[in-house]
Amino acid sequence: MSTFLASLGWTGRMTVPAGLEPGRVARTDRGICTVLTATGPVRASLGGAVMTAAASDPVALASTGDWVALRRWPDDRITIEAVLPRRSAIVRRTAGKDATGQVLAANVDTAAVVASLDPAPELATIERLLALAWDSGAKPYLILTKADLVAYPQALVEELSEIAPAVPVVAVSAVRGDGIGQLRPLVSVGRTLGLIGASGAGKSRLVNALAGDEVMPTQAIRRADGKGRHTTTFRALVPVPGGGAVLDTPGLRAVGLLDGVGGLDRTFKDVLDLAQECQFPDCRHEGEPGCAIALALASGELSHRRWASWLKLLREIEFEQRRNTARVISRPSTRRPGQH
Repeated sequence: MSTFLASLGWTGRMTVPAGLEPGRVARTDRGICTVLTATGPVRASLGGAVMTAAASDPVALASTGDWVALRRWPDDRITIEAVLPRRSAIVRRTAGKDATGQVLAANVDTAAVVASLDPAPELATIERLLALAWDSGAKPYLILTKADLVAYPQALVEELSEIAPAVPVVAVSAVRGDGIGQLRPLVSVGRTLGLIGASGAGKSRLVNALAGDEVMPTQAIRRADGKGRHTTTFRALVPVPGGGAVLDTPGLRAVGLLDGVGGLDRTFKDVLDLAQECQFPDCRHEGEPGCAIALALASGELSHRRWASWLKLLREIEFEQRRNTARVISRPSTRRPGQH
């Protein structure tokens, strides 16, 4: 087994077909992938089997972080013949009428939501991203950047922990190095840290701090609203000295959820726990007697903002579920007349 590939997460339980070699996708560019192999990075195109699979399911397309099987041809071409099974995948819903899934990062051990403390983060955006992280199959994490620009970062950590049940929360400063040591175990040998967040959240600076070098471009943002041009325009897997890797993603302007409710339930565990205390099990939380949600809202135990955020995301997922069901029902039958 290659020591280099092992440092990126390759294990003895993973195999590729005879005649092919393993590699991990570091970047994709319009059907051409940069793949890290035991002998160095290579550029590879997509093989026919991968293209065929992706035609019916876009999520099957080779994405950054994927482990793939490569074929080297006599004419020096290199093709990706298979995408190996993923142990995790951060997938968002694409925009448009025929929305499908788009893999933002594959095979990450930790799916970290990155939010800037200056200007103040948008809580609803953090909740949406945490639901995405929980659904990925990786361990969610919340990283609060630019801690050097606020007076009491630890107080903000405690405050934001309330909207991130069971999720580790840490405040860091890529400029001063504060908190970076707490993230080191997440990029140890064989482990990959995936970063998702809005543009200007400081993901690229965080990658540079963990890599110990300027491997990703960075630029300043407007302090007034935290906005600016996207610095990172592609997803990149960056090996870290000593082992492990960081997977950086472009700033997300919109994050659509698919039809899974598991991530939403875990993100809003506090809301669900309250709902369990309602007098009637079929309570719709719309004025019924003995509604624990109504009591929590009245007492301030549950904020109206968080309740509204949960309702919005729940309705979005329910809409996706109805749309997917309609797709299945309306799909043309492949059976011939008279065939049962």
